[in-house]
Amino acid sequence: MYLKTSLLLWLGLISISVFAQDTLKNVQIENSRKSLQKSNRLTQNAMVMSSKELLKAACCNLAESFETNPAIDVNFADALTGTKQIKMLGLTSPYLLISEENIPSVRGASQAYGLSFTPGTWVESIQITKGAGSVVNGYESISGQINTELIKPLKDIPFYLNLYGSTDARFELNTHFNHKFNEKWATSLYWHGNMRQAKNDMNHDGFLDNPLSKQVNLVNRWQYANSQTGWVAFITAKFMRDNKLAGQTLFDRTQHVGSKRYWGSEINTERFDIATKIGYVFKDMPFQSIGFQNALSHHNQQSYFGLNTYNIRQRSYYSNLIFNSIINNTKNKFATGFNFTADVYDELWQSADLSRTDNSAGIFFEYTYDNADNFSLVLGGRFDYQNRLGAFATPRLHLRYQPWEKATLRLSAGRGKRAANVFAENQNLMASNRSFSLVDHHGNIYGLDPEIAWNYGLSFQQAFTLFGKKADVNLDFYRTDFTQQVVVDLYSDSQQVLLYNLKGASFAHSFQFDFNLELKKHFDLRAAYKYYDIQTDYWSGRAQRPLQAKHRFFVNLAYATHIVEKGRQWKFDATLNWLGPQKLPYTGSNPAADQLPVQVNGFSVINAQITRTFSSVFEVYVGAENLTNYKQQKAVLGAQNPFGNTFDASIVYAPIYGQMYYAGLRFKIK
Repeated sequence: MYLKTSLLLWLGLISISVFAQDTLKNVQIENSRKSLQKSNRLTQNAMVMSSKELLKAACCNLAESFETNPAIDVNFADALTGTKQIKMLGLTSPYLLISEENIPSVRGASQAYGLSFTPGTWVESIQITKGAGSVVNGYESISGQINTELIKPLKDIPFYLNLYGSTDARFELNTHFNHKFNEKWATSLYWHGNMRQAKNDMNHDGFLDNPLSKQVNLVNRWQYANSQTGWVAFITAKFMRDNKLAGQTLFDRTQHVGSKRYWGSEINTERFDIATKIGYVFKDMPFQSIGFQNALSHHNQQSYFGLNTYNIRQRSYYSNLIFNSIINNTKNKFATGFNFTADVYDELWQSADLSRTDNSAGIFFEYTYDNADNFSLVLGGRFDYQNRLGAFATPRLHLRYQPWEKATLRLSAGRGKRAANVFAENQNLMASNRSFSLVDHHGNIYGLDPEIAWNYGLSFQQAFTLFGKKADVNLDFYRTDFTQQVVVDLYSDSQQVLLYNLKGASFAHSFQFDFNLELKKHFDLRAAYKYYDIQTDYWSGRAQRPLQAKHRFFVNLAYATHIVEKGRQWKFDATLNWLGPQKLPYTGSNPAADQLPVQVNGFSVINAQITRTFSSVFEVYVGAENLTNYKQQKAVLGAQNPFGNTFDASIVYAPIYGQMYYAGLRFKIK
């Protein structure tokens, strides 16, 4: 029997052909696919999180989807908005290229809160790539790439329901409706809503621990696939409205806006997106394909923080044309194409109009060699012109070599360049009375220069058997060198945020060792140790980046019982995160009551969840976060006088509320 399968992967529209010449016999294979996968066949240092991994914790949105992943660090951004920020290789999310189905998504105006705009139930998988990524997706990535794949309509089930509630008064509803017209056409409609209307002040400082909030999120997806003609197409339309109200518990938005009676903040965001993807696999040449991606978005945020106004509207268009083929044989592949991006910003901070228009166009070429055995190489380059960054080249290199069985060595190097949107990216600092001071004025980006960095990486992966059980170890070391950087200085003055161009050195060293062991069938251990050395030359001298632990330790245990009659099963998951000492921003010029120590000690946080599956279509889950009940004692400086110079709710190094419990259910119609 001759079997030939041609797949169009929407990770850059790459065509993969599989040929088999053997006669197939009746074979039954029983194997459970890991929810977090890292293949030794990939040239880049990448891992894939499936939707199964997201079910291990209360990942209500994308920002909360990485709690069980050792590659990503999750922290609270401030003590007011409840927003979580992520870091990779010790660098915050602006240095990551975050995309949805390989179309850049969290960027510009959405940097601060954009990860919370994608509900976890919409996600099919997440691909995480460390270090310099592919040139196909752009030039901005420096520390890595995170790509989210949404559920595909042709593979979806007719109906899905998820209900969630927690002791911190957050309630959430997710419903999925899917209709398959025939083997070629299908559509999905997803509705997400969440709200928190109860006021919580567990540390009794007079400020809400979490904002009062409401979010409505809708997406409609259409998919067309014709294996006979080779055409594939997606159309996705999304609408989102998110409202947050933070500040003092006695603040009333109908009475106190613009006054000094009580401090409050509102962040109201509306966003509309429409994206299309069209791909064609050449019928007589399944190794050759062409794809065309287009995306329009409108992001509008109206907000105030106390007496300070911050409004930003971004209208964007993105287009990417990609052609994939081979050179002589399938060992030598290439991808080439053209990108175009246009961004129109209407931005207002206090009384300063910061509106601008950005345009960029670029061409790229990426060559891949794979001997289908123990060596592969990806060499890519692109040339771009951006109206404020000028003309520049972006080289990237990835190598994979397997020196012996089940061992993989990877090397990577690459350059990234980006324009820092200093206000949108630092909205957490607006939860304070610090003034923003832009020191340099000769550059083209708020008077500042663009950021440029080189990233170098080395990783080693070894799979083996320990006591008759599957195990593997991974060692990663990455160095990021900034040749240009916008320094966000919180060391020079307690009442200011100084923003200036780097004068001197700035680097980030990241080392990670992780160990995975199958303790017994369906019982897995995942452990990791991470070391960060991230230093910058500030005006006051070279110092470690504030709010960044040098040492982190991570342990995840996952156990599932055997599936019994009618699909009944128990699942148990627990995650421990230990963060070492952290250096804090300077508060020495404040009165003693509003000062924090130079450095804080380490602490641990434990999260756990139990899931009971009653059948293949119904399950319930209960869980807890912060079981150790560790809380930051002084989360809001100057809480008694929030309009004074010392007010600061942006210095958050630990949870600000104690134990939180939640429960939910999932129901499917297949």
